[in-house]
Amino acid sequence: MTFDLTTELLDQLEWHWTSQLRPRLDGLTDAEYLWEPVPDCWSVRPRGASSAPIQGGSGETVIEFAFPEPVPAPVTTIAWRLGHVIVGVLGARVHGHFGGPAYDYMSFDYSPTAAGALAQLDEAYEAWTAGVRGLDADALAQPCGPAEGPWHEKPMITLVLHIHREVIHHGAEIALLRDLYAHRS
Repeated sequence: MTFDLTTELLDQLEWHWTSQLRPRLDGLTDAEYLWEPVPDCWSVRPRGASSAPIQGGSGETVIEFAFPEPVPAPVTTIAWRLGHVIVGVLGARVHGHFGGPAYDYMSFDYSPTAAGALAQLDEAYEAWTAGVRGLDADALAQPCGPAEGPWHEKPMITLVLHIHREVIHHGAEIALLRDLYAHRS
Protein backbone atom coordinates (compact mmCIF):
# COMPACT_ATOMS: atom_id res chain seq x y z
CA MET A 1 0.00 0.00 0.00
CA THR A 2 1.27 3.47 -0.81
CA PHE A 3 0.15 6.70 0.75
CA ASP A 4 1.25 10.30 0.97
CA LEU A 5 2.48 11.06 4.47
CA THR A 6 1.90 14.82 4.15
CA THR A 7 -1.71 14.25 3.11
CA GLU A 8 -2.28 11.92 6.06
CA LEU A 9 -0.83 14.47 8.51
CA LEU A 10 -2.94 17.28 7.10
CA ASP A 11 -6.08 15.14 7.01
CA GLN A 12 -5.72 14.53 10.76
CA LEU A 13 -5.65 18.23 11.64
CA GLU A 14 -7.95 19.52 8.92
CA TRP A 15 -10.67 17.01 9.79
CA HIS A 16 -10.54 18.08 13.43
CA TRP A 17 -10.45 21.78 12.47
CA THR A 18 -13.41 21.68 10.07
CA SER A 19 -15.54 19.06 11.84
CA GLN A 20 -14.99 19.90 15.48
CA LEU A 21 -12.81 22.80 16.60
CA ARG A 22 -13.60 25.71 14.30
CA PRO A 23 -17.38 25.14 14.32
CA ARG A 24 -17.26 25.08 18.16
CA LEU A 25 -15.70 28.55 18.10
CA ASP A 26 -18.46 30.11 16.00
CA GLY A 27 -20.40 32.68 17.99
CA LEU A 28 -17.73 33.09 20.67
CA THR A 29 -18.61 36.26 22.57
CA ASP A 30 -16.27 38.69 24.25
CA ALA A 31 -17.82 37.72 27.60
CA GLU A 32 -16.95 34.03 27.02
CA TYR A 33 -13.53 34.91 25.63
CA LEU A 34 -12.57 36.71 28.84
CA TRP A 35 -14.64 34.67 31.34
CA GLU A 36 -12.75 33.52 34.42
CA PRO A 37 -14.26 30.28 35.76
CA VAL A 38 -12.23 30.50 39.00
CA PRO A 39 -10.39 33.30 40.80
CA ASP A 40 -6.88 34.27 39.74
CA CYS A 41 -7.01 32.97 36.17
CA TRP A 42 -4.34 33.87 33.68
CA SER A 43 -5.89 35.76 30.80
CA VAL A 44 -5.38 38.48 28.23
CA ARG A 45 -5.94 41.79 30.02
CA PRO A 46 -5.71 45.50 29.28
CA ARG A 47 -2.19 46.79 29.70
CA GLY A 48 -1.78 48.00 33.29
CA ALA A 49 -4.54 45.76 34.68
CA SER A 50 -2.43 42.63 35.28
CA SER A 51 -0.41 41.71 38.33
CA ALA A 52 1.23 38.66 36.70
CA PRO A 53 5.01 38.46 37.00
CA ILE A 54 5.41 38.25 33.20
CA GLN A 55 3.16 40.21 30.87
CA GLY A 56 3.72 39.72 27.17
CA GLY A 57 2.32 41.74 24.34
CA SER A 58 2.98 44.81 22.26
CA GLY A 59 -0.51 46.27 22.02
CA GLU A 60 -3.27 47.40 24.32
CA THR A 61 -3.54 43.94 25.93
CA VAL A 62 -1.07 41.60 27.61
CA ILE A 63 -0.98 37.84 28.16
CA GLU A 64 -0.05 36.63 31.63
CA PHE A 65 2.74 34.21 32.57
CA ALA A 66 5.22 33.35 35.29
CA PHE A 67 8.56 31.60 35.06
CA PRO A 68 8.95 29.22 36.56
CA GLU A 69 5.28 28.35 36.27
CA PRO A 70 3.61 28.01 39.68
CA VAL A 71 2.42 24.60 40.85
CA PRO A 72 -0.41 24.19 40.29
CA ALA A 73 -0.49 26.47 37.29
CA PRO A 74 -3.39 28.93 37.19
CA VAL A 75 -6.50 28.06 35.21
CA THR A 76 -6.46 29.95 31.92
CA THR A 77 -9.25 31.69 30.06
CA ILE A 78 -10.30 31.09 26.48
CA ALA A 79 -8.45 34.31 25.61
CA TRP A 80 -5.23 32.97 27.12
CA ARG A 81 -5.59 29.57 25.44
CA LEU A 82 -6.25 31.14 22.05
CA GLY A 83 -3.23 33.40 22.53
CA HIS A 84 -1.09 30.36 23.33
CA VAL A 85 -2.28 28.44 20.25
CA ILE A 86 -1.90 31.47 17.97
CA VAL A 87 1.57 32.47 19.17
CA GLY A 88 3.34 29.57 20.87
CA VAL A 89 1.85 26.62 19.03
CA LEU A 90 1.29 27.82 15.45
CA GLY A 91 2.80 31.27 14.86
CA ALA A 92 6.27 30.66 16.26
CA ARG A 93 6.55 27.45 14.24
CA VAL A 94 5.36 29.11 11.04
CA HIS A 95 8.05 31.73 11.58
CA GLY A 96 10.78 29.25 12.48
CA HIS A 97 10.12 26.71 9.73
CA PHE A 98 8.11 28.31 6.93
CA GLY A 99 9.38 31.90 6.74
CA GLY A 100 6.31 33.52 8.25
CA PRO A 101 6.35 36.74 10.28
CA ALA A 102 7.94 36.76 13.73
CA TYR A 103 5.64 35.53 16.51
CA ASP A 104 6.63 35.59 20.16
CA TYR A 105 4.76 36.06 23.40
CA MET A 106 6.40 39.37 24.26
CA SER A 107 5.86 41.23 20.98
CA PHE A 108 2.55 39.83 19.72
CA ASP A 109 -0.47 42.17 19.58
CA TYR A 110 -3.10 40.12 21.49
CA SER A 111 -6.68 40.85 20.57
CA PRO A 112 -8.95 42.28 23.27
CA THR A 113 -11.96 40.76 21.44
CA ALA A 114 -13.09 37.26 20.56
CA ALA A 115 -13.61 38.18 16.89
CA GLY A 116 -10.10 39.58 16.63
CA ALA A 117 -8.56 36.51 18.27
CA LEU A 118 -10.49 34.16 15.97
CA ALA A 119 -9.22 36.08 12.94
CA GLN A 120 -5.66 35.73 14.30
CA LEU A 121 -6.25 32.01 14.91
CA ASP A 122 -7.57 31.47 11.38
CA GLU A 123 -4.53 33.26 9.93
CA ALA A 124 -2.05 31.22 12.01
CA TYR A 125 -3.85 27.96 11.17
CA GLU A 126 -3.83 28.73 7.43
CA ALA A 127 -0.12 29.59 7.53
CA TRP A 128 0.70 26.37 9.43
CA THR A 129 -1.27 24.10 7.11
CA ALA A 130 0.19 25.82 4.03
CA GLY A 131 3.68 25.22 5.42
CA VAL A 132 3.01 21.56 6.21
CA ARG A 133 1.47 21.10 2.76
CA GLY A 134 4.88 22.02 1.32
CA LEU A 135 6.70 19.25 3.20
CA ASP A 136 7.40 16.01 1.36
CA ALA A 137 8.55 12.75 2.95
CA ASP A 138 12.21 13.80 2.75
CA ALA A 139 11.51 17.14 4.46
CA LEU A 140 9.48 15.39 7.17
CA ALA A 141 12.49 13.17 7.89
CA GLN A 142 14.94 16.07 8.27
CA PRO A 143 15.89 17.35 11.76
CA CYS A 144 13.81 20.29 13.00
CA GLY A 145 16.93 22.41 13.40
CA PRO A 146 17.89 25.22 15.75
CA ALA A 147 14.44 26.88 15.70
CA GLU A 148 13.24 24.06 17.99
CA GLY A 149 15.86 24.22 20.76
CA PRO A 150 15.95 20.86 22.54
CA TRP A 151 13.97 19.25 19.70
CA HIS A 152 16.53 20.34 17.10
CA GLU A 153 17.63 16.76 16.28
CA LYS A 154 14.10 15.31 16.09
CA PRO A 155 12.63 14.78 12.61
CA MET A 156 10.17 17.38 11.38
CA ILE A 157 7.35 14.82 11.44
CA THR A 158 7.73 14.66 15.23
CA LEU A 159 7.13 18.42 15.45
CA VAL A 160 4.17 18.29 13.05
CA LEU A 161 2.52 15.56 15.12
CA HIS A 162 3.21 17.52 18.32
CA ILE A 163 1.68 20.72 16.92
CA HIS A 164 -1.41 18.82 15.78
CA ARG A 165 -1.78 17.27 19.26
CA GLU A 166 -1.45 20.74 20.79
CA VAL A 167 -4.17 22.23 18.57
CA ILE A 168 -6.50 19.29 19.30
CA HIS A 169 -5.72 19.35 23.04
CA HIS A 170 -6.16 23.09 23.55
CA GLY A 171 -9.16 23.15 21.25
CA ALA A 172 -10.85 20.57 23.50
CA GLU A 173 -10.05 22.72 26.55
CA ILE A 174 -11.59 25.76 24.88
CA ALA A 175 -14.71 23.74 23.97
CA LEU A 176 -15.03 22.62 27.59
CA LEU A 177 -14.73 26.21 28.82
CA ARG A 178 -17.51 27.18 26.41
CA ASP A 179 -19.68 24.36 27.85
CA LEU A 180 -18.96 25.49 31.39
CA TYR A 181 -19.75 29.10 30.49
CA ALA A 182 -23.07 28.07 28.94
CA HIS A 183 -24.02 26.12 32.10
CA ARG A 184 -22.72 28.50 34.77
CA SER A 185 -25.11 29.38 37.54
